[in-house]
Amino acid sequence: MSFRTNPDRILDNIDRRRSREDTGGRESDRQAMGRELDTDVPDTDATTPERVKRIFSAVERAYVKAAQGATLGPLAQRFQAVGDISEHRARGDVSIAVRYLDHDRAEDFGMAPFEIHPDDLVESRKETKTTRPDVNAMRILRRQLRDGVLAAYKKVEPRIRDAIRDRADMGHVEVQVTLDVRPAD
Repeated sequence: MSFRTNPDRILDNIDRRRSREDTGGRESDRQAMGRELDTDVPDTDATTPERVKRIFSAVERAYVKAAQGATLGPLAQRFQAVGDISEHRARGDVSIAVRYLDHDRAEDFGMAPFEIHPDDLVESRKETKTTRPDVNAMRILRRQLRDGVLAAYKKVEPRIRDAIRDRADMGHVEVQVTLDVRPAD
């Protein structure tokens, strides 16, 4: 049996890689992040829906940066063996942070947790019609990111509307979207 087909060696390799990653203690290895700075200050006579739309479009651009960024690929590779190990699961959360840079208001923060199960990979294999675990993991992570951003935005939207009433959004606004994934114990 060759090195490529020996399941014990493959699993040992995965365990060694994970233990190396765990001892490193680097948070950035398990996160994908997108940050967007909106410097276009709205007009003084802008309506509330226009101002909400401005912040939502900044959230949307930050989401696109996180989904297309170079940090999502290593996350998919980290969970590349999800399809090989039947009991492997992952947990994580998607968070949105809206900072009002020209106002003394604290940032508005929303978070939505998620779980990845082996059944998700089976469904992803059916949709993509490929057995490549990195492609399937990337598809699952992007879907969780999209759903998480929408759920987190729904949680934070009332606070954003309060900030608009306080006119905190009349300056620069920074939005950060973060996807954090960790193995489930």
